[in-house]
Amino acid sequence: MPAVESDGQEKKFGAFGGVFTPCTLTILGVIMFLRFGQVVGQAGFYSAIAIVLASKVITTLTSLSLSAIASNTRVRGGGAYYIISRSLGVEFGGAIGIVFFLAQAISVAMYVIGFTEALVSTFPSLTEKSLAIATFVNIVTFACVYIGAGWTIKVQYGILAVLGAALVSFYVGTANSFSLSVLKENLLPHYTEGENFFTIFALFFPAVTGIMAGANMSGDLKNPAHSIPRGTLAAVAVTAVVYLSQAFLLAGVSTHEELITNNLIVRAVSRWPMLITAGVFAATLSSALGSMMGAPRIMQAFARDEIFPWFNFFGAASGKSNEPRRATVLTFVIAQCCVLLGDLNAIAPIITMFFMITYGLLNLATFYEAVTKNPSYRPTFRYCHWSLSLLGAIGCLGVMLLINWAVALSSIVVMAAIYGSIQYREIEARWGDLQGGVAFERARRALLRLEDTAYHPKNWRPVVLALSSSAWNRPHLAIYGEWLTSGHGVLTLAQVVCGDVEDHAERRDSYERALRKFIEKEELQAFSAVVVGTYLSDGIEALVQCHGIGGLKPNTVLIGWPKTETKSEAFCATLRLLARLQRSVICARLLLDEEVPDGQHAAEDREAMLAEAWEIPEGTIDVWWRGMKNGALMMLLAHMLQQNPDWRHKTIRVLRIVPHEDAVDEVREHIIQLAATSRIRVEPVVQVAENIPQVIQSTSANAAVVLLGFEAPAEGEEADFYCRMETMVGELPRVLFVDSAGGMELDS
Repeated sequence: MPAVESDGQEKKFGAFGGVFTPCTLTILGVIMFLRFGQVVGQAGFYSAIAIVLASKVITTLTSLSLSAIASNTRVRGGGAYYIISRSLGVEFGGAIGIVFFLAQAISVAMYVIGFTEALVSTFPSLTEKSLAIATFVNIVTFACVYIGAGWTIKVQYGILAVLGAALVSFYVGTANSFSLSVLKENLLPHYTEGENFFTIFALFFPAVTGIMAGANMSGDLKNPAHSIPRGTLAAVAVTAVVYLSQAFLLAGVSTHEELITNNLIVRAVSRWPMLITAGVFAATLSSALGSMMGAPRIMQAFARDEIFPWFNFFGAASGKSNEPRRATVLTFVIAQCCVLLGDLNAIAPIITMFFMITYGLLNLATFYEAVTKNPSYRPTFRYCHWSLSLLGAIGCLGVMLLINWAVALSSIVVMAAIYGSIQYREIEARWGDLQGGVAFERARRALLRLEDTAYHPKNWRPVVLALSSSAWNRPHLAIYGEWLTSGHGVLTLAQVVCGDVEDHAERRDSYERALRKFIEKEELQAFSAVVVGTYLSDGIEALVQCHGIGGLKPNTVLIGWPKTETKSEAFCATLRLLARLQRSVICARLLLDEEVPDGQHAAEDREAMLAEAWEIPEGTIDVWWRGMKNGALMMLLAHMLQQNPDWRHKTIRVLRIVPHEDAVDEVREHIIQLAATSRIRVEPVVQVAENIPQVIQSTSANAAVVLLGFEAPAEGEEADFYCRMETMVGELPRVLFVDSAGGMELDS
């Protein structure tokens, strides 16, 4: 899945114009002018301060996390979506991309409705035309952004000046009429019916969500790593002073009844009311512009990552500056639908939930980046610790639940559904994310714990090294290795390249790529390993001794049985080597495992062989018992074979040959007790015979697979050993010869 970035755009905005200005204008917006009086009147001065401080704590912690990640990676278009997706992975990125885009798009409607409300309050004669006015303002906002971000950002400088003048008017007016007696009456809450601390918090919190306004413009910044931290934190600090001072002054100039009922109380107490009117218009319009600029850029970055194909249309860019005009049209449509609702108090809590989810995941991303100790996490912004990021994530979740636990849980369920949908579709990202770092850290810690834990036979698992050559030409070994370990142990497909390392380095790499491709194509739970050795035995010795780490070093080697006696000497030397290295050995004698020659039809032959290799043969799983030395491992291998879904209907038969009829009952009872102790369901079969090879071949003629124990022959006895084992199994098509090095117990 390609991740296309718009690098062709000229990035010309710095910390002040590209981050501080849009953040400040969005934070000091519609809520400050039209609803903050209600916040102070309902909650009282003390609780209003608590609401502002709690909101600022969450946004400050999130800003610190945002600054840390923004200074650690090259932040491109998409703001918070880009950061979260590149940290937490494509699943979280896809979920947050949709939610964050909707939050920004709905915010446009909130600011447009706020502007309309202020206009109608100023000119009551326009009340009946409020919906038409809101629609017109939405269209104008859309048109401004559709032209281009550069023009819009320049306009915001003028809006910032108007906002500053409005605040001066407010401070001068309230300073002249401030009363300590009024302040005393407004210290405590005066909640109306249905309101409480958390509903008022939900009403106020959208006011501080503007911290993302600068990050959303990351694709338009000269230096995002420098501008985002400075601009965002400066905006948070400045606006915190404004809201705290405004809460103090409002509580001291008006009664709580007037604060609650008069949405334009800020204008009523100001020295020059027309400046407040101008400030309301400027703030609401600038906030609408900021959200209308940010939302399409989130959608454009999201669409270009091709997480959901039906969004790809909105990834297109227009003009030299790569404007996201298609996504801008979509933002306008969503905003207009919300404008039709026309209720600011209804929209604000929805936005609160969406932003809380976004902020929580942003904090979580930073927490994971830091706590996993990923060497690539080297932010130049030093004032963020993993504990602060974790606190921010917990704070966001806690506030969501306290505001409205049902809506919060519903939001989490929706996020989980989007996450699960992406994960189910197995979408693969083309960027590095934290999942690899988290997995590495977990694996590192688990390996260290495994190293410190005293080994016990109860914990034995097959760590199989399958010498499967290229795997494409001899797939049966790889597939049997998968069956013997799937869900239980660890499988490595290994190949030895004979020759000098310097001469075969490139060849080694190509073989390893081929093995990985085979593993991926056949969906095996396996690793790959290729070594170069002067001789085959040298390569095998190196693999067995050096492959793996700690408790995950191979304890079992799976190799193919030689097809001719001429290869028995080298093969038996390998068996003795493995025995000396105290490794269990499984020799797979599979008569169907014929190598495919190179030629015109080699690819077709390989596909046919692969299909045949995966076919589950009919019959039982036969374990020929000749004692506990090899029998314990053979029983466990039979049991693990049976745990595979396609093998579950197979019956495990434990068979033994006795020389006299008198021993049949005793041996059968012994097998039954052995099965009970090992907790493996088996069918005991006891045969009386003197011709052992004949009985094995006739009894297991229709078996799916036969397991038979052996011991590595002494030097000089290789040919006799090979002939004896061949005579033992005859034409049986699927035999696993097993030589156990111990380490497991059936009764553990």
